[in-house]
Amino acid sequence: MTDAASANEQPADRPLRVAVSGASGFLGTELVRGLRADGHDVVRLVRRSATSDDEVRWDPAQGILDERLLDTVDAVVNLSGASLYRLPWTPSYKRELVDSRVGPARTIAEAISRSSDPPAVFLSASTVGYYGDRPGERLTEDSQRGKGFVTELVEQWEEAANPAREVTRVVHTRSGIVLGRGGALKNLARVTRIGAGIRLGTGGDLWPWISLSDEVRGIRHLLTSRLRGPVNLVGPTTATSGRISDHLAKRMGKRMRVTVPEWVIRTPLPDAAALAFASQDVVPRKLTADGFTWEHETAEQAIDAAFTFRSRARAQSHA
Repeated sequence: MTDAASANEQPADRPLRVAVSGASGFLGTELVRGLRADGHDVVRLVRRSATSDDEVRWDPAQGILDERLLDTVDAVVNLSGASLYRLPWTPSYKRELVDSRVGPARTIAEAISRSSDPPAVFLSASTVGYYGDRPGERLTEDSQRGKGFVTELVEQWEEAANPAREVTRVVHTRSGIVLGRGGALKNLARVTRIGAGIRLGTGGDLWPWISLSDEVRGIRHLLTSRLRGPVNLVGPTTATSGRISDHLAKRMGKRMRVTVPEWVIRTPLPDAAALAFASQDVVPRKLTADGFTWEHETAEQAIDAAFTFRSRARAQSHA
């Protein structure tokens, strides 16, 4: 609800009206809850018929989103995309990974470009998968794209959001592994629950991570900051895959570890292995310079927070 010249000057001291796609997912559910707790008005974009006043139907597969909705909102957050953690990545699922990201991002961006009163900011989800496997490198938002399917997917995903750049501030939120009660941690916990902690390869690969709470706080911060372009949403300290899996096993009371050699996954699932075994020293340079502070500064704290929340939620459900 601003012109292009003032698109990066969204007031931070008043309630906002925010449209969110992917609002029912792991991250979207928590983001909507956080925005509403802050007093903001949230409009959820849904692909079925709207059943409440806070829902608006759209059809990203057909490129349909009424730009008149965008005349009424201050910001749009796009979280649409099929899970990267669902295996196997068959040829048809790889097409779904691309289509479920590129289509929604492009649909929103083009609707924003047609809007007579465009929102001040368009935050479109992305991932640190853009950088690929880069052991020994310090990776910032200025680092070049890596190699492989995931890096090409992210490039298409981010480019699809760019038609909105002429009229609003566009941010690509390059997220690390979000440690919360879902997503990648849920998959690791499922294997660990069977009876053993699992360690992928040597356990020495650097995994960029961020707690679910800080992921949501980071998005809320970006709604009213002046940052634009790619922004790394990762924790302020590094962690290896071994540290993350070992602490998860400890929290779940599992002492023994099962090591999964890289070839066991890479042979049948080369694309997924490229994601699981990528080593990335990604730093949140832009967020740090913008004054953002983290609630959880280590991966262990993020995992502990996920378990604490789960225990609290269970207690409340039985109260």
